[in-house]
Amino acid sequence: MVKAIRLDEQLCFTIYKAQKQYNHFYAQALADFKLTYPQYITLLSLYEHGTMSVKEVGETLDLDSGTLTPLMKRMEREGWITRTRSTEDERRVDISLTKKAVDSRDAIFEHVGECTRLMDIPQSEYDAIRKQVDFVDQQLRAIPADQL
Repeated sequence: MVKAIRLDEQLCFTIYKAQKQYNHFYAQALADFKLTYPQYITLLSLYEHGTMSVKEVGETLDLDSGTLTPLMKRMEREGWITRTRSTEDERRVDISLTKKAVDSRDAIFEHVGECTRLMDIPQSEYDAIRKQVDFVDQQLRAIPADQL
């Protein structure tokens, strides 16, 4: 007989609940900057790597162009980024931070960092949890689609 699957024993449900809480947490933390979470991680990627092509941003964030294009159009309208067609390859669009984005960096980091501090998780535990979740992600990605 197959053992019953209990909801509270499922890692997928635990991750789902935590992800919902994180969405709510970041929505509140980023509200002062009028940023969504996908916009925030786009900025993080650009802060870290500098000017990138849309394709590179998508690869870094694991987002497809159908998600990125409207996101980046909004970010450009709101003054966070500029989109420029590459002079080397006209098919490539490069994404750069604006002065507003550069000037807001420290305030965004400080505010989100303060919110993260409120979780009261020691840095070593935070790092361990992140590594465990990364491991789960890697294991799931390694499963061939034909085995599902």
